[in-house]
Amino acid sequence: MPRPLRIAIGGIHIESSTFSPHLSTAHDFEVTRGAALLARYGWLSPAQPWAADVEWIPLVHARALPGGAVDPATYEAWATEMVEQLAAAGPVDGMLLDIHGAMSVVGRDDAEGDLVTAIRSVLGPEPFVSAAMDLHGNVSQVLFDACDLLTCYRTAPHIDVWETRERAARNLVEALRRQRRPHKALVHVPILLPGEMTSTREEPARGLYARIPEVEARDGIVDAAIWIGFAWADQPRCRGAVVVTGTDATATTEAARELGGHFWAARDDFAFVAPTGSMDECLDAALAAAAAPARRPFFISDSGDNPGAGGADDVTFALDRLLARPEIRDGSRRAVFASLVDPQAVAQIADQPLGSPVRVAVGGRIDSRDPGPLPLDGILEAVADDPDGGRCASVRVGGLSVFVTSRRMQYRLLDSYARLGIAVDEMDLVVVKIGYLEPELFDAAGDWLLALTPGGVDQDLARLPYQRVVRPVFPLDRDFTADLTVVTG
Repeated sequence: MPRPLRIAIGGIHIESSTFSPHLSTAHDFEVTRGAALLARYGWLSPAQPWAADVEWIPLVHARALPGGAVDPATYEAWATEMVEQLAAAGPVDGMLLDIHGAMSVVGRDDAEGDLVTAIRSVLGPEPFVSAAMDLHGNVSQVLFDACDLLTCYRTAPHIDVWETRERAARNLVEALRRQRRPHKALVHVPILLPGEMTSTREEPARGLYARIPEVEARDGIVDAAIWIGFAWADQPRCRGAVVVTGTDATATTEAARELGGHFWAARDDFAFVAPTGSMDECLDAALAAAAAPARRPFFISDSGDNPGAGGADDVTFALDRLLARPEIRDGSRRAVFASLVDPQAVAQIADQPLGSPVRVAVGGRIDSRDPGPLPLDGILEAVADDPDGGRCASVRVGGLSVFVTSRRMQYRLLDSYARLGIAVDEMDLVVVKIGYLEPELFDAAGDWLLALTPGGVDQDLARLPYQRVVRPVFPLDRDFTADLTVVTG
């Protein structure tokens, strides 16, 4: 009887904007090891049939909300731990690399490439490596060369995260049991787009990703994956990619060429998933719409400082424009601003009795672009502990509730609003630091606009100071012929 397969699991999962002044440190990460790491994966409890007779070896996994580039010492500590644990584990047949794919580390151009190179230095060339990734990650040549299988999410907003990880693990196990290294093919597509132009709810991304099941069902194909890439890092690896893996070299190569061609052909059809405008233009429309119940609550995405893409989460530009509106200041319209991270401000006010008048400066401590820290003169209306945001406070200014958090967080779930006493469906207006609306907010919205606000994840890519991305790249450049060469392995 053959011995059980031995497969290690580990990774570092973060999306990092190099245009954000935020520095991601160990404080920002949730770290799991040992039994807690294995407990993350549903196929292990109870074990799925394909996962039976596999010895799963937990290394270390660190995951954070998107932010700025990672502090080198933080990254090096986890990379070293992962490599040392892998060496101590003895011979393994393979590794599941559970990563995002858009991690930036200060001083490195290709963090995931650096990580997988360190892993390969211990594993050697024979064990198989399978990577599970976000579709907003990047596939560098180094990452492609070092992995035998790569796959990524097929939905944005991402509702297939755990399905993707399971697919990556299952493909790995099946390849090891075949005792045959998969063929793989890569096409880099010179496109650089924000996620808010590529939601799979809308065309052309919806149709592009709908092609994957048909391609995957072909003889000789194991997996097909399309990466939009990450637009908010100034690195040569940042661009679209297609990777196909399979048991037949010709079928794999042709499928990658086909999907890469479809991706490039759709370039002019990508558009924002909601109508856009400046913050003031969005406020004009939202406040005018407040008279129509069917359009409430009206959501505005403060997209340039979205912490879900790496924004600092403390740019005060949108809040400043909101507070300038008389109907907000005098309470004629009920609104919420979610949110600003400012642990110093929370500590200053959170122990006061609810209903107390407070004066506190908020925001602008990480990303100090205009107008910087803003004074709030209001009433402390709520304090709560949030599993993501830590201790949080809500300050009422006229008709506006301003959420201030101790940790960076994205207000994407209705329960997070409810903890601070806000029923979203009772609001006229919700301004939230987010890009495309996550499912609960999307379902709750009466209407929605995406404000093209300033910040570390500015949606207007032409305003960002790119210097190192490979040019030409669409849409920064338009009049060029794409090189869609297929690279095989």
